[in-house]
Amino acid sequence: MKTNFIYLVLIGLCFLTGCEKAPYSGATETGEEEQQIEASTNAPLPESEAIVGEYPLIYPAVITLIDPRTMEIVKSFTPQLLGYGTDSELYEANVKKIAKDLARGTKERTGYDQTMVLHKVEENGNVIEGSPGIILKESELVEKILTASPKGDHIFLPLYILETDLEIDIPSLDDVTVASFTTYFNGAQSGRSENIELSSKAIHNILVGDGDYFSFNTMVGERTVEKGYQPAPEIINKELVMGIGGGICQTSSTLFNAVDQLGIRITERHHHSLNIGYVPTGRDATVAYGSLDFKFQNTSGAPFLIKAYYSKGALTIAITTSHQYKELFKK
Repeated sequence: MKTNFIYLVLIGLCFLTGCEKAPYSGATETGEEEQQIEASTNAPLPESEAIVGEYPLIYPAVITLIDPRTMEIVKSFTPQLLGYGTDSELYEANVKKIAKDLARGTKERTGYDQTMVLHKVEENGNVIEGSPGIILKESELVEKILTASPKGDHIFLPLYILETDLEIDIPSLDDVTVASFTTYFNGAQSGRSENIELSSKAIHNILVGDGDYFSFNTMVGERTVEKGYQPAPEIINKELVMGIGGGICQTSSTLFNAVDQLGIRITERHHHSLNIGYVPTGRDATVAYGSLDFKFQNTSGAPFLIKAYYSKGALTIAITTSHQYKELFKK
């Protein structure tokens, strides 16, 4: 990942250039390289007390959270009303919930976190570029809020851009296979077989850079009839029912068993509600678009390619990399 700092000096620039105004409101662990989005302002904090006659009026501390890209105020709150000064455990829990909701979203609001769309290498060697991810570091935001709680403050959300570093020798990533896993299925079940083939094609030749985050649902996309996915049996709430895209969990489970050999960080995985036969018990990774996902982060220290080989009745997922990185993938 590339690392650079972007300083948004919207208000400062306005003072220098004489523009109208730039108001306030309206306004992960491991070797990944991040490009932090920052903002700066010379605007003073609001006074915490004022003099009326002979007596000072004391105002409660206020925490104001600001999007550094737009200078928009996304949330303001008074720490005392959330337990600060009376119940430290309750207050910290409330602050963690604020950070979690802002990062991951709620039913009412989309979160700031955006999954990376990884680059894909075509058979001719051309690279189909993906798009950066964005992460709001919850632990960093919590720490900033706790530190500012006694007196209040304006806090810029700690947003980071995640980008794959393309300054690598991509052709060499085909040099050696460092992990692989094969599962089998009934090739006579045409709908299920078609779904496995389509989903395996979607993850074939995906470039996973050092520190990159992979999301199965992001890379495969929504399973729809328009994309060619067929009705096939799938497990929902311990029952076998027909659904569009049934069978793709075999693709995600095969991928899990391949990448798990690398010793990298699995960030999200779910089990089926019923036992399945194509992988050992407990070694599955069920997915459902919009809810259950299979995700991992490449914490190996080196880039690799995901290879998916489909044949009638079998699916093999292989992980390949350059000879120079081979030793890094020994679990």
